[in-house]
Amino acid sequence: MTYTYDQYQQSADYIREKLGSFSPKVAMILGSGLGFLGDVVESPIAIPYGEIPHFKASTAPGHKGRLVFGTLSGQPVAVMQGRMHHYEGYSYEDVSYAVRVLRLLGCDTLIVTNAAGCVRTDWQAGDLMLITDQIKLFSESPLRGENLPQFGTRFPDASHLYTPRLQALARQVAAAQGVTLREGVYFYCYGPQYETPAEVRAARILGGDAVGMSTAPEVIVASHCGMEVLGFTLLSNMAAGILDQPLSEQEVLDAAAAAKDKFSTLVLGCLEQL
Repeated sequence: MTYTYDQYQQSADYIREKLGSFSPKVAMILGSGLGFLGDVVESPIAIPYGEIPHFKASTAPGHKGRLVFGTLSGQPVAVMQGRMHHYEGYSYEDVSYAVRVLRLLGCDTLIVTNAAGCVRTDWQAGDLMLITDQIKLFSESPLRGENLPQFGTRFPDASHLYTPRLQALARQVAAAQGVTLREGVYFYCYGPQYETPAEVRAARILGGDAVGMSTAPEVIVASHCGMEVLGFTLLSNMAAGILDQPLSEQEVLDAAAAAKDKFSTLVLGCLEQL
């Protein structure tokens, strides 16, 4: 489906009616097992995705499927507790639809998180990674189709999808907190099956440090419509073929729970400094 600018506006207008005078500035997309930050938003206004015109439902386990508006670390935020994925049957335009709506609502910064497999053999599961770039080679762009100039240009530059200024901020916050923060490239795969050992080896050769099934489409759209982007990956497991054991969804959720305090402290520290 190709959405029109009017449809994005309809979604934004519906949300504005719920928000009253509140205007968010920072959008947050929280991934597998990491949606707990939406539960600590002050003066929350929660809107299920299913109530918003043209929104799709999030079906992935661990994703609540709602927008939470309010204040977090002193910042007016819009928290997506759960995201849509291409593997759920949605187009890339569906997957990234909410980003444009949040831009219309006033968000000029996107903080995006995910849980992903660790490709690097010298890192370990449980580490946090600052995303410095991404690879999304083998599928269509979420910008495919008619361009909507109200959001951005037809052929946008992708040299700095992840904003260097915000990366520098994250490094400073991590250092002050004594948190070891890896830095690397997020390699996007469709899912829902986990990657094969051969695919993980290919990702490593091509420059990927973590491999996962989300994030890349939303970041492309956020950059297209002029948002600054800060991204973090929880390396929830070693990618296929590194250890002689099968991968499981429960492993991802368990790793997210174990990293909850470290992860939230880092993200909230960055948010406070924006």
